[in-house]
Amino acid sequence: MHSAAPIAAPTPHARTPHRSPCPPTIAPTQPAAPAKPTNPLYEKRAKHFGLGAAPPPPTDLHRFVKWPKYVRLQRQKRVLQMRLKVPPVINQFMTKALDKNHAETLYKLLLKYRPEDKKQKRDRLKAEAEARAAGKETADKKKPVVVKYGINHITQLIESGKAQMVVIAHDVDPLELVVWLPALCKKMKVPYAIVKIKSRLGAIVHKKTATALALTAVKNEDQREFSKLAETFKALYNDGPRVNWGGHILGPKSQVTPSARRQLPASWRSVKLPSRQAGCVWFYGLALRLVMPDSSRHSVEANCLPPLAELESVSLKRVMCK
Repeated sequence: MHSAAPIAAPTPHARTPHRSPCPPTIAPTQPAAPAKPTNPLYEKRAKHFGLGAAPPPPTDLHRFVKWPKYVRLQRQKRVLQMRLKVPPVINQFMTKALDKNHAETLYKLLLKYRPEDKKQKRDRLKAEAEARAAGKETADKKKPVVVKYGINHITQLIESGKAQMVVIAHDVDPLELVVWLPALCKKMKVPYAIVKIKSRLGAIVHKKTATALALTAVKNEDQREFSKLAETFKALYNDGPRVNWGGHILGPKSQVTPSARRQLPASWRSVKLPSRQAGCVWFYGLALRLVMPDSSRHSVEANCLPPLAELESVSLKRVMCK
């Protein structure tokens, strides 16, 4: 039998100095918040807003409402008045309404000369009848100084020279009822003003609305205030600057189109294309100018843009993919 080979002793190695590991950083601990007391009778369940589940939270559905027809009509009318060119005769009703301070002074004056309502008239006639039945003599009555209303009545007062001040509402519908009244006031040299909201004029004479009001006289204590208003109205309306044409305010899309066309190459601006092809050209040129750096725009215009003849048969998708 072979004897086992002796085991060699391990060779000693140089010991490396022991380095203790760096202690881990300990984040500052915050005191835990006290747990809220929970009722074991109620179980917390997360809400699901799918079909047949919890109703969704309320959102703003303003854009999805089908508004009444009168609301749609007045909004469409407002947009049309902005888009179309408005003659000066009509534009004065839209842009030259009396300012708030002068309007407040005017309404304070008009409220002092309100005509009697139905109840006051009934009480007055009843008192006169009772006095007549008792044999009492009634003194000669003078006509009260009140505000005049009614478009036909006001027209007669202006033409006869009795009206001293005329107030016209700006939102009369149809506008043809009062569109000629400023010209008549200028011809007869009667101070006039255009104020907002016909219902405010109607409230003065106990009506829902009123197209125009007129004053034929005022009391002595109000004469100074009346003269100031008359001079202001003459400066603003009778002898004021000439009213210009209004409207012709383009929509947002129409305002962007000329600016996009100005960013096209000079060779493309003079070419008239149908609306669909023109929109394709403008959008393609604008996209290239936004994507490419300034240094390479000249080469893009010269080499990369497709000929205009090719755009007659290509769609926007094909142009953008080139």
